[in-house]
This record gives sequence, structure tokens and C-alpha cells, in this order.
Amino acid sequence: MSPESKKLFNIVILGVAFMFMFTAFQTCGNVAQTVIRSLNSTDFHGSGYTSMAIIYGVFSASNLITPSVVAVVGPQLSMFASGLFYSMYIAVFIQPFTWSFYTASVFLGVAAAESDRRTVFIALTVISLIGAVLFFLIRKPDVENVLGEEESSDDQDLENNASTQTTMTKAADAFRKSVKLCVTKEMLLLSVTTAYTGLELTFFSGVYGTCIGAVNEFGTEEKSLIGLSGIFIGIGEILGGSLFGLLSKNSRFGRNPVVLLGVLVHFVAFYLIFLNMPADAPIAPVEGTNSSAYIKPSKEVAILCSFLLGLGDSCFNTQLLSILGFLYAEDSAPAFAIFKFVQSICAAVAFFYSNYLLLHWQLLVMVTFGFFGTLAFFTVEWDAAAIVARGSDYRSI
Repeated sequence: MSPESKKLFNIVILGVAFMFMFTAFQTCGNVAQTVIRSLNSTDFHGSGYTSMAIIYGVFSASNLITPSVVAVVGPQLSMFASGLFYSMYIAVFIQPFTWSFYTASVFLGVAAAESDRRTVFIALTVISLIGAVLFFLIRKPDVENVLGEEESSDDQDLENNASTQTTMTKAADAFRKSVKLCVTKEMLLLSVTTAYTGLELTFFSGVYGTCIGAVNEFGTEEKSLIGLSGIFIGIGEILGGSLFGLLSKNSRFGRNPVVLLGVLVHFVAFYLIFLNMPADAPIAPVEGTNSSAYIKPSKEVAILCSFLLGLGDSCFNTQLLSILGFLYAEDSAPAFAIFKFVQSICAAVAFFYSNYLLLHWQLLVMVTFGFFGTLAFFTVEWDAAAIVARGSDYRSI
């Protein structure tokens, strides 16, 4: 197999493996609170919101040490181990106990009869395990001798030792660069935008599905609507990613119009959700809520909002990744580590307060961060555009 074919094969395997793993995990997260709420009438007592808060809290902290772990263990084994932890978390739902549920949440960093729940989560666990096993199909790249000569065993040993030292040095350098980048003007501004993506990630991946499943006025279809909501969130993400991710390189108007579209789409979705959902939907008891909303709850409006949430999220994430790649082309690893750290810690905070805040307060928090996050992104993009217009190198400023 040629080097080019091997690279393509690895990309396909990675894509399929992550597709299996995150299909299972995102589905699990979307229904977790609804499932757990139905179990809290038994000996099990837990909170899907708290579980996800633990996951994202540990994930944010682990971003600081993962480069060193991967440097020692290797990427293939690291991804396989991570896949097992994802599968373990999902498997806990087959027969949940409070202690095992929260323990699995730490290691990881649809609500119908009991038999249906087991069937669903057994299937999700198997799907996640398939994704983890696929990592072992990744082919290692060929080690080519640049000089085209045979190397002696002594030279190879010296090269291996130097390579190990270089890998550890890179991990340490990445950590130091991350700390330095944290306090730069551009990263501080982009952190406000990133914080918003963490808050709205929490909302569309966990809270909104719970709200839909709690509205008794939806009738017998309230639980099945959770799955349909997840599908339309995914459709919005795919459409936005295709349009704004692939076409952004050819855009003469820069990134700001896409971010502006994203925040407007989200604000429309938040307003419709505010009108369509009862205020106590996120924290409703197991029997659901009969509270009235400002309009009669509509299934069609609920699903439309799911699509808008996914579309708006893709607008923000594609442009954030784009501007980070532009501004920090030579320091991409530390920059993206900060991005995931801020996003994850804000997601953890949002999952925590989702246990207590009514829907309209959660929407207000997101609107506030969305407004200031958009202004912060505009500021950084205008500075970057001015630098490009002058033909200067951003890193020389």
C-alpha cells in the first residue's frame, strides 16, 4: 500500500471509528436525563446533568495532561482506551447504580419500560465498542530514510532515543505555550465566544431533549420526539458544516457574516423555545410537566428549533476553528487545547446549573454570552483582516 493510500485508509478508519463512538455517546447524552428521571423512583438516585458536568469538568482538566499521556502511550492505544471508557459509561445505563454511574462519568471525562432501556443501551454499548476496536486497524506510516541509505542499528537506537526526548519536549513546550497564549488579547476575546459554544453545547446536547420529553401536551409521542430532535440537530450541523466549513476558504467577506448568521439563528431558536416550552421543563419530575407555555406547545416548532440549534452551532464552530488555525498556525496544538479547555469547563458549569435553573434563565444566560461572544469574535476578525490587508504576518505583531 502506497503512503498516500495508507493515509487515506487511516483517515477513513478514524472517521468511521469516531462516527460509531460519538453516535452512541451523543445519543446517550441526549436521553440521559430523561432516562435517569424515570429511574429515580427506584433505588437509583442520580442526575444526567450532574453526570455530564463531571464528564466535561474532568475533560477540561485532562486537556492539560493528555499531550504527555499520548507521548508516552502512543495515539493508537490512547484512542482505544478512551473508546473503552466511553463504552463503559454507556454500559452503566444497562443496569445503573448511583455509585457506578458517577464513577463512570469520572473515568470518561428513550425512557420506556426497563427492558426497552436495556435493549437501547446494549445496542449503544456495542456500537461504541465497534468504534474503539476500529482504532486497531490504523496503519502506522512508513519510516523513510531521507538520505536513502541504510542506517546502522546504533544509529537507529540513537534516533529512537532522540525521538523520545523530542516527543516529551514537544509535550512540555505545548503546555508552556498554552499557558502563555491564555493571557493574550486575541485568545481572551475568543474565549468569550468559545464559552458561548460550551453553554449552547450543553443546551442542545442534553437540556433541550429533556425539555421535549417532559412536555405532557406532546402526548404519547413526547419521548419519541427526543430522537427526532437529535436527528434534526444533526441535519443542521451537517448542513452548516458543509456550507460554511468547505466554502469558507473561498469567502471574500470573511468569517463575521457566518458568525452573525449563527447568532441570529440561535436567537430565533431561543425565542421560539421560550414561547413553546414550559419554564419548568428542564427540571420537571418523572411524570413530566403540565405547566403552560406562552403558546400551545407545537411539535413542529420544537423540531424546527432543533434544526436551528444545530445550524447555529456549526456556524460558530467552523469559524472558530478557522480563525484559530489562521492566527496560531505555528502553535495550533496549544491554541486548540485552550479552545477545548474553555469550551469543556463552560459546558460542565452549564450542566451543573441545569439542575436548578428554569428554562427562561438558561436561555438568558446563553443570549448574554452569545451577544458578547459575537462582538468579541468580530473584534478579532477585524484585526486579522486588517493584518491580511497590510500583507503583514500576524505573529510578528
